Amino acid sequence: MTVTSDRKAAPPARADASPTRKRPRSRTPFAPYLFVGPAVVLFVLFMLVPIIYAAYLSFTTYRITGGGILGKKTKVFAGWDNYVAVFADPALGSGFWHLALYAVIAVPVTLGLALLFALLLDTPGVRATKFGQTAIFIPYAVPGVIAALLWGFMYLPSTSPFSYITEALGWGAIPFLESSGIFGSLANIAIWGGVGFNMIIIYTSLTSIPAEIYEAARIDGATERQIALRIKIPLVVPALILTGIFSVIGALQLYGEPTTLKPMTDVISQTWVPLMTIYRNAFLTDDLPGAAALSVVLALGTVIVSGLVMWLSNRRNKGEKS
Repeated sequence: MTVTSDRKAAPPARADASPTRKRPRSRTPFAPYLFVGPAVVLFVLFMLVPIIYAAYLSFTTYRITGGGILGKKTKVFAGWDNYVAVFADPALGSGFWHLALYAVIAVPVTLGLALLFALLLDTPGVRATKFGQTAIFIPYAVPGVIAALLWGFMYLPSTSPFSYITEALGWGAIPFLESSGIFGSLANIAIWGGVGFNMIIIYTSLTSIPAEIYEAARIDGATERQIALRIKIPLVVPALILTGIFSVIGALQLYGEPTTLKPMTDVISQTWVPLMTIYRNAFLTDDLPGAAALSVVLALGTVIVSGLVMWLSNRRNKGEKS
């Protein structure tokens, strides 16, 4: 005789079942703000506030009332007069022309050498890669003024080892600091110091590419040269765009090198590039509003050029995907 029960049997308990636990509430909810706070304060004090003050100063001018030695200098609203004066100044056009010639030499050569060194260091079988990275990167650690001084002494005909060799061969001194060679001389300093930084960015991008892609290409019979041209370079285009933007911004901010070489040559004037004109207006002619207006123009130009480079790169990427 069997006894049946109308009560359903309970399902077996799961071995891995565990009671739900409430996530402990953080005892320091303000910790992230404490870590980010110093950076935000420094950004506001040394970046945002100076930008706002420069923009305000560019719309003002100084008016002297009373005359004579006892005249009082007062700040008054000038509207767009400072910007009109900036664009009417012939030094602005010549300064940007000098920047363009300098950038045409410095930017492509810097990126080309950085890409070449990164590809060479990423080639299988290459030894002493760490030493190579360090040796190429070391010039970037040298301050720009020190680098300009070092190269300046190598450019001077009286101390240049290059001119010594050419004069011994009867070719005469190399015109490093003349009008025919000043752009190449300045670009050489930027190239020497900037290749290492850009190379590190590109090389890091190369090391992030999966090794399976290279192995599949080698199985299909691709050589290392074909892998570099058809796989590596297309995949590091974003890194090239990033380094290109950095190089363009650095070219627009050219100041230390021509200022350091200025005492060594008569080719470089006080307004040879826009930043030198800003320094002259602010500290030599006591025209802070004019310097502020030119600073705003240069900053907007930098933003526009950077945005244009980003727009062209995004358009190119969309065209490749479609």
